[in-house]
Amino acid sequence: MKLVIQIPCYNEEASLPITVAALPRALPGIDAVEYLVVDDGSSDRTVAVARDLGVHHVVSVPHRGLARAFMTGLEASIHAGADIIVNTDADNQYCADDIVKLVEPILLGRAEMVVGARPIAAIEHFSPVKKLLQKLGSWAVRVASGTSVLDAPSGFRAMTRGAAMQLKVFSEYSYTLETIIQAGRKGMAIESVPIRTNRDLRPSRLVRSIGSYVRRSLITIVRIFMTYRPLRFFLLLGALVFGVGFVIGIRFLWFYFSSEGGTGHIQSLILASMCMMIGFVTWVLGLLADLISVNRRLLEETVARIWKIEELLRLPPDRPK
Repeated sequence: MKLVIQIPCYNEEASLPITVAALPRALPGIDAVEYLVVDDGSSDRTVAVARDLGVHHVVSVPHRGLARAFMTGLEASIHAGADIIVNTDADNQYCADDIVKLVEPILLGRAEMVVGARPIAAIEHFSPVKKLLQKLGSWAVRVASGTSVLDAPSGFRAMTRGAAMQLKVFSEYSYTLETIIQAGRKGMAIESVPIRTNRDLRPSRLVRSIGSYVRRSLITIVRIFMTYRPLRFFLLLGALVFGVGFVIGIRFLWFYFSSEGGTGHIQSLILASMCMMIGFVTWVLGLLADLISVNRRLLEETVARIWKIEELLRLPPDRPK
């Protein structure tokens, strides 16, 4: 049983030694523990530091963002023969001693993915707005995925080799929310375990300002519902617009059957017609989006099958398949 701990990095020469030094060298139930650094186009000495630290695998890619670096790490970990993959941040945000908590449910066969739940309320360097958005994001993921993950934005997580082969992130901003939704919709067993965090070594690279974080978080949440719950999203949106038009239409009818005979309210009739028509078109878009979503799931399953075929072809003749 091999565990690969992957660390996406972007200009982390200062914090990487602290992170790697805290990682476990051995774990109960694990035969081999290896480290994998994904260099996301760093311009500093991140790669050289990783090699000096004795990191087993170093993969360098052009700078494409955290989500792409995460997926690159999964692919590299699978190629390295990982049976279990743990993802952690290079800024030593998460307590490495809690990796054993992430791995335990997988070793016991209870889970295919385990997400570490941080004590959000107790993290001092999180602003009230960020704490609120963390909770809102987790709620949106629970609704969209049908899971009970407590801290969806947490990047401290473990997954089986089979689970990693089925994940495909399309977002360029972050992988955390989308991977949980995919896992939940595929029927994977997911657990949350409480984990500890360390002191803040540097400002977050994803949160450059509160305004930017709010905007990106809200866009991500909306995209989640549009992508993974398209029928529900467009039905609710269409119902809202249609409802506004319906109320305006009732108002016009009230004046029409009154003594005024609707005189002077023809604009209300036009607005009501437009809103109801837009609402109906939105419902039709929801049906089309739902059909596209079905095709997307089929494509994801096809990619997972291709992964498995490629892995079988790479296996040496003496290794059991």
